[in-house]
Amino acid sequence: MPTDVTWHFIDTEEALERACADLATREVIGVDTEFMRETTFYPVPALIQLGDAEVVYLIDPTVVAPTASLRTLLGDEGPLKILHACGEDMEIFMHWTGDVPSPIVDTQLAHALLGEESSISYQRLVDHWEQQHVPKGETRSNWLQRPLSEEQCRYAALDVVWLSSIWQRQQIPLREQGRLAWLLEDCHALVEAARGVRDDERWYLRHRNAWRLEPRQLAAFQRLCVWRERAVRERNLPRNWLASDAILMEIAAALPGNRYELSRIDGIKPSLIKREGDTLLALIQEAMMLDESVLPTVLPSPVSDAYKKRMKALKAAVSDRARELSLPSEVLVTRRELERWISADLQHTDWPSLSGWRGDVLNDALASALSKNERAPVSAPDKR
Repeated sequence: MPTDVTWHFIDTEEALERACADLATREVIGVDTEFMRETTFYPVPALIQLGDAEVVYLIDPTVVAPTASLRTLLGDEGPLKILHACGEDMEIFMHWTGDVPSPIVDTQLAHALLGEESSISYQRLVDHWEQQHVPKGETRSNWLQRPLSEEQCRYAALDVVWLSSIWQRQQIPLREQGRLAWLLEDCHALVEAARGVRDDERWYLRHRNAWRLEPRQLAAFQRLCVWRERAVRERNLPRNWLASDAILMEIAAALPGNRYELSRIDGIKPSLIKREGDTLLALIQEAMMLDESVLPTVLPSPVSDAYKKRMKALKAAVSDRARELSLPSEVLVTRRELERWISADLQHTDWPSLSGWRGDVLNDALASALSKNERAPVSAPDKR
């Protein structure tokens, strides 16, 4: 396949309708996006690329709104959509069109399920499957500038031109290894996750040091995180522009009762106290008023012997299954998922079984690994 590509820039509704009519005749199309995300919470769509080896359409979302034809093309009635590392692309489509492409295939995930590199870049993917070089020169260019340069447009078009061909090549070994159903299951899950509602109530569990907090501090941290998550979406601001996880945790640990105590917290900025001080203190007061019976359970300490022993056992079980399946361990399960198993075990609650094909190949192994450990009580936070 030549490195040259035919592309058309779409900046009118009429041109978009013609592009959609053409692409609707295909069984498979490649999909990619370019965006900017420096001063906003939501990514700002700057370019939407749709096409294949024959032609790529570069849609300008700054001047063209999604049409019914485009939504049909991107929906279940349209062709199969091929993306690479689609996480941010899905977010862009959800914000721009109100939905995400479906059905989809993610070539990065397909590559990993074939036992290859789990987080391969698009450039390396093209080199692996097509023996072609994709330039990286425009990766960090200003995609909101207009007009886009010839090099920017060519770079953007090359980001989709090989996707359909790569998918055709990937299908063969996936079928031979009996993993095509695994891939389609995972891709469907990506679509459902992108359409799902954000669970702000559980954001606080993401912080690596939340285990250091006592139950009332945890309740405060949870409320602070819920407030911040909702506020940054409403105001369309980057998280750290309002308040970072780290500063919210410091506030929760200190449980300040007034602005003076709030100002004494290490790292807090006067501007945050001025703008949000009353809100922060009100959230702390809510946590202070909670009955002990409804406070969150203290989180297990990842530095305790009981925790480390369980993590070692789970990792060994995952490594054994990954070796048997010739898969990267991280494709089978994430560290966060293993942490959930350990937390459940230490807190004497049901293990959080994995779903789908991962559950079929791994649940028994994880359960067996934990069954060899005597369940221990949750240790109190170690504040050293």
